[in-house]
Amino acid sequence: MTNSWVNSAEILGSDLPLELSATGNRRAVLMGALREAARSGRLAPGTRLPPYRSLAADLGLARNTVADAYAELVAEGWLAARQGSGTRVAERAAPVTPAHRPRTPDRPSRPVHDLVQGRPDPSAFPRTAWLASARRALAAAPDDAFGPGDPHGRPELRRALAGYLTRVRGVRAAPERIVLCSGAAHGLRLLAEVVGGPWAAEAYGLPFHRGLLASHGVGTRPVGVDGDGARVGELTRRDRAVLLTPAHQFPTGGPLHPARRAAAVDWARSTGGLVVEDDYDGEFRYDRQPVGAVQGLDPEHVVLLGSVSKSLSPALRIGWMVLPERLVVPVVTAKGEREQFSGAIEQLTLADFVESGAYDRQVRRMRQRHRRRRDQLVAALERRAPHVRVTGIAAGLHAVVELPPGTERSVVRAAAWQGLAVEGLADYRHPGAEEADGERDGLVVGYATPTEHAYPEALEALCRALPPE
Repeated sequence: MTNSWVNSAEILGSDLPLELSATGNRRAVLMGALREAARSGRLAPGTRLPPYRSLAADLGLARNTVADAYAELVAEGWLAARQGSGTRVAERAAPVTPAHRPRTPDRPSRPVHDLVQGRPDPSAFPRTAWLASARRALAAAPDDAFGPGDPHGRPELRRALAGYLTRVRGVRAAPERIVLCSGAAHGLRLLAEVVGGPWAAEAYGLPFHRGLLASHGVGTRPVGVDGDGARVGELTRRDRAVLLTPAHQFPTGGPLHPARRAAAVDWARSTGGLVVEDDYDGEFRYDRQPVGAVQGLDPEHVVLLGSVSKSLSPALRIGWMVLPERLVVPVVTAKGEREQFSGAIEQLTLADFVESGAYDRQVRRMRQRHRRRRDQLVAALERRAPHVRVTGIAAGLHAVVELPPGTERSVVRAAAWQGLAVEGLADYRHPGAEEADGERDGLVVGYATPTEHAYPEALEALCRALPPE
């Protein structure tokens, strides 16, 4: 196996530059030429290809075009890329007779590894502690817990949450200001019905949330996002509300700058608007103590949304809204006369779980685990792919891996061929965000979901899917 690379004419023939100049789809022509060179035996298995920058210069192509072609052919199995060894013709690409030509492998019907964001490892659920709380809650439950539910939610849980959120998130909340719901999505539905539109939303965020608001007649327009979080200076008097993720911008990972936190509150005060604070993972900050919620700056102009989907499990359909006083009655009215969304016994169990200190212990345990997972991700990339980097603060259950421009789609496809489920950053971009925020290439890597034994293999699959340097 040689460590010196062949030149472009040896690889692709002298006619390729003419073909490239005569077509608009240069990447497809380049990929076809590389496949044919490997298939015919002109490029033997193990042959080292030029760095994509050199080949791009030889052929007069954009670097991204060549890098994307290399990444696609790695995904298809024609090429192999290893850090420190360059890009080579894969062993599987040796010439074969047509009768024995290997079939292109099918994309796995189910991924082997899961690095999709937003889901904690199900095996980490604290079953023993939860069962103990359930027993205590059931034994102490008042008779009215077994009747029609109050749409405000159980008072025991609202009291427990008021104390916890005040202590941990700096929230200013009396139990009377808390209305329970089945999660952040349910809370958004209720707020859309009560507040109306239009809303502003961060240029990167959950498409599900934008679609949910739209289904309730509330359109959203994008507000740009940079390293200091949402550019709240772009808010207007026409906006009825703005949906923000101040503690850890989702998914790009930066916190909202203190000056912008204050500016968001000033906008709400001066316009009568509403700041909707999605505190989806505010408890999970690893490099310092979590920053308090924006709600603490002005409880009358900020709604705090929270749930246990990240800290415990999305299977527990329990969330909360900490509301301005003027919105409590309208939200409860919109919710209905009876509690239809989360059971009283689960609410009482969570109340005991919080009051007993078990919730704090679980959050501490998961904070340590997630920090270790993130550190492993950073270390693996530094070792195997130092040309990509993790962006954003050390927090939450996911990180963004920044990619070279123009490579995101091919890397996501390459990951699928590796049996890895992972999402591109483009999946979270607001459809109208082109002018508000420039496009970026990256992967949104959820490091919380795999079990302990499966995580190293998932990282290996991720590194194999990344583009060569």
